[in-house]
Amino acid sequence: MEEKKVALKMVIDGQVRDISFEELALSNNLAQEALVRLLIEKKFFEPKELLDMMEKVKKERYRQPDDTGK
Repeated sequence: MEEKKVALKMVIDGQVRDISFEELALSNNLAQEALVRLLIEKKFFEPKELLDMMEKVKKERYRQPDDTGK
């Protein structure tokens, strides 16, 4: 059995609990999805705007080192 790698330790009700990277990633994904749904529901932005911004961020983050982004 593979030992899980600990991302962080939390104290809950006086008990130390190890949080794995997988649990942390899942928790972050759930929180992000809930936040996006709420912002769309409250009409802060449209789903298309989110997709456009995701594409923009993707291009900024994953561009080649010699690419000026223009």
